[in-house]
Amino acid sequence: MKTHAIRIHQTGGPEAMVWEEIAVAAPAAAEVVIRHTAIGLNYIDVYHRSGLYPAPLPFTPGLEGAGVVEAVGAAVTEFKPGDRVAYANPPLGAYAQIRVMPADRLVKIPDGVSDTQAAAMMLQGMTAQYLLRRTYKVQPGDTILIHAAAGGVGLLVCQWAKHLGATVIGTVGSEDKAELARKHGCDHPILYKSEDFVAKLREITNGEGVPVVYDSVGKDTFLKSLDCLRPLGMMVSFGQSSGKVEPLDTGLLAAKGSLFLTRPSLMAYTAKRADLVNSATELFQVVAKGAVRVEINQTYPLKDAVQAHRDLEARKTTGSTVLLP
Repeated sequence: MKTHAIRIHQTGGPEAMVWEEIAVAAPAAAEVVIRHTAIGLNYIDVYHRSGLYPAPLPFTPGLEGAGVVEAVGAAVTEFKPGDRVAYANPPLGAYAQIRVMPADRLVKIPDGVSDTQAAAMMLQGMTAQYLLRRTYKVQPGDTILIHAAAGGVGLLVCQWAKHLGATVIGTVGSEDKAELARKHGCDHPILYKSEDFVAKLREITNGEGVPVVYDSVGKDTFLKSLDCLRPLGMMVSFGQSSGKVEPLDTGLLAAKGSLFLTRPSLMAYTAKRADLVNSATELFQVVAKGAVRVEINQTYPLKDAVQAHRDLEARKTTGSTVLLP
């Protein structure tokens, strides 16, 4: 079977992505063929495209999609043709009209959740789920700091943390983004370009600091984030949009109050099927009841992925972005 996909033959800038025809193999025993209806755009796609996270060349990028099952392998019992499914896992290959996927990495999309919502929220939403419910389990009354509060994960974390009874402090790059974050449950947006976010956070918390910082920015925010934590606080470094964090003298964690540091990944948190299903189920539940709204603020045709990546890296996007095959 033939289909079209974005292919990367040499890593580099957005222009490294090309739209071309590819062949789709028949599904193996434990695989499913999916015809995509929507594909999620995520910052990790930039890391793969640029070569920061190496992948064997040539490859089709993308880790998140939703669509309809077209065919199933001989050993697949959980899914049938016509089922609506979504995923946010390896293997790479979401930037395609049709693809083959391991059945044990898929979840069914429940009624009340659209394909575009599912594609927009699986990776970012399950990231928010493990951050708030497992890495550091947010309790009512906690105050948290989330960097890039107006981004895809940021807006979901703000809403979900608020739903859990937390006070949310978030860093943003502009007044427009501050307003967006505020509308999604961020109690204290901080304009990091014009304000010292450490001083502002200390002021908000009466000098105490916060029990947890969720940081996907990396190089530009890492060390200052440590200064936002109270003793025994947890630094959760889950991304590096500004660049890699410099090598760290772990003595710094002791000096700043016996801090905990973790560098988690969604793939580790959803490696077991039971964890994947539980994470997706909890996400679908908070979305279905309206506690967390998925904001799809940009859509692009899949063949225009180059422009989508340019806008993402220029921080022109807010909320979630979906590519349409």
